[in-house]
Amino acid sequence: MNRLSLLAAASVLLGGVALNAADASVQSARFNPLRVALVASSNQSSFLGAVDVEITNTSSRNVRVPAWELPAQYLQSDLFSVTRDGREVAYEGPMIKRGLPQAADFVILRPGQTYRTRVDLSAFYDLGSTGEYTVTFKAPLQHASLSGGEMLMAANGLPMLAQSAALKLWVDGIDQLGGSRTLAARSKPSTGATVVNGVSYKSCSTTQINTAGSAVNAARTYSENAKGYLNGGTVGARYTTWFGSYTSSRYSTARQHFVNIDSAMDQNAGQVTINCGCNQSYYAYVYPTRPYEIFVCKAFWSAPLTGTDSKGGTLIHEMSHFNVTAGTDDHVYGQTGAKNLAASNPDQALDNADNHEYFAENTPSQN
Repeated sequence: MNRLSLLAAASVLLGGVALNAADASVQSARFNPLRVALVASSNQSSFLGAVDVEITNTSSRNVRVPAWELPAQYLQSDLFSVTRDGREVAYEGPMIKRGLPQAADFVILRPGQTYRTRVDLSAFYDLGSTGEYTVTFKAPLQHASLSGGEMLMAANGLPMLAQSAALKLWVDGIDQLGGSRTLAARSKPSTGATVVNGVSYKSCSTTQINTAGSAVNAARTYSENAKGYLNGGTVGARYTTWFGSYTSSRYSTARQHFVNIDSAMDQNAGQVTINCGCNQSYYAYVYPTRPYEIFVCKAFWSAPLTGTDSKGGTLIHEMSHFNVTAGTDDHVYGQTGAKNLAASNPDQALDNADNHEYFAENTPSQN
C-alpha cells in the first residue's frame, strides 16, 4: 500500500491586477476570478501521488478557459510545480506546440461553478524517489477570458496565473516498492523506423518523409544561423526582441541552448526521430525526457516550410523542450506573447520554447 500523508493544503485567490493603460487595443480583466484549491486525494490505493484539484469561478460572469490550461486525468502541459526536498522534479508528460484555440477547445465555467478533477502526478512527474514533495498548481491563463471578452491578462501584457497554495505530501516512491511500478509517461519509445539521410521516421508515408526531411533541413539552417549569431557576441534587436535586456549570464545561456539544439539537429545516425502518428490538431509535441523523438501533428503539415510558425521553426521549438538541450517550458505562445515575455521577464523568455523558435526564424528579419 502506498503511503501519502497530507501536511498542508490551502487555496489562494489571486488579487487585483490593474489594466494596462498603454494597451488600449486589448481589454483586460481587473482581477483573476479563478480560485484554486489543491488537496491530497483520499484514494491512494493505486497512485503514488494523486491530488484533487478544484478551480472555482468566483466572478458573476462566465469564464472561458482552453481545456489544456486546466488539469485533467491526462495532462496536456506542465501545469504543476513539483519539488522534492527543495529540488525541482522533472516533468515527463507531453510538451505541445499549439495554434490559436478554436471554439470547441474552451471549457466554460459559469459563475460560482467549480471544476473538479483528480490528477495522478506520478504519470507526469518523476515521483520515483521516496521523500517529501511540494506541489503547486501554477498555470498561465493564455487565451482565457470573461464572457464580455476581457482577457485574463496582467498589466504587463502577460497571462494571469491560476495558482494554488503549496501542498506538501509524502510519497513512498518506486524505490520503496522495488521499482516494480511502470509509469505511463516513462514508457520506452516504440521500435521500428525508416532512416533517411540520418533521420529516423516512424508511421510516416513517403510523402511525409520527404516533407519532414525538408523541415529538418530548414531547422538545421535555423539552428546553425542562431548559433552563429550568438557565438559572434551580437546584441542587436533580434536578441533583445526575443530574449530581453542583455546580461552576460543570460546571453551565455541562450548561446549554450543553441549550441545544444544545433548539435542535436545535426546528428546523423538516426537519433533524431520524426513520428507522424499524431492526428491531433496542434503542431507537434515531445516528451522532454525522451530525446530526440518529435511527434508532428496536423498543423505541422499545413504550416509553411520557413517563416513564422513554420515547419522548420516548429522543430526548433520542440527540440528546445528536451532536457538535454534547453529544457524549455511553454509559458506563452505566439509572437506577441513572446515579445511581452522578453520585455517583462527575460529569465522566463530564456525558458520559453516559442522565444527560441521566433529567434531562430527571425521573421521579420532583424540584426
